[in-house]
Amino acid sequence: MADRISKESRSRNMRAIRSVSKLEDKIAKELWSKGVRYRRNVKDLIGKPDIAIKKYKIAIFIDSCFWHACPVHGNMPKSNTVYWEKKLERNVNRDREITDHYLKNGWYVKRIWEHEVKQDFDKVIEGIISFINDIKKQ
Repeated sequence: MADRISKESRSRNMRAIRSVSKLEDKIAKELWSKGVRYRRNVKDLIGKPDIAIKKYKIAIFIDSCFWHACPVHGNMPKSNTVYWEKKLERNVNRDREITDHYLKNGWYVKRIWEHEVKQDFDKVIEGIISFINDIKKQ
């Protein structure tokens, strides 16, 4: 793929991309304030779950609508479509592989779409807390 900007500009752009989104921060802070204790982006877990509770084998992923090809809000860029189709398809397949890995190893997985958080933040928080509490009771 030929780049339209200089190597230095591309590097500067890529450095500006953060691995933790503001959406994840907002959810994490709210859960912490409600007494949920967890670890974020745990490097020794496959796929680095956004929120993980190893004690209960819980992995929570917050998926952006663009990067994870949301069936409702995902959109395809108009330029370089071959590249983006392959890239986004690989992301979806990787998400499926990661989820399958955790389920096969006795973990509980919850995936949340970005649009769900934006539509009803409180409902998402309550859903996560209920998910965790149900697992703790088992």
